[in-house]
Amino acid sequence: MPNIKSSRKRMVQGELAREKNRAERSRLRTALKRVREATQADQAQARLREAVGLLDQAARERLLLHPNKSARLKGQLARHVNRLTAQS
Repeated sequence: MPNIKSSRKRMVQGELAREKNRAERSRLRTALKRVREATQADQAQARLREAVGLLDQAARERLLLHPNKSARLKGQLARHVNRLTAQS
């Protein structure tokens, strides 16, 4: 446990940020999984829209994802949805 007041404050802030990042990362991973598990094209497109928003948000400040990784994931998911649309 730090003795310096600013160090204690920093420790608390870090813990809060860690919890927030864990929750956001979990939300993001769940959204990606739902897109990949979708079997119908219209359902997949709706879930893709939600996932793209979360990916953009995660990459905005580079805290959760690098912008290039976000773009790569969006492309992969779009290809998946396009394949489902072509099969229908």
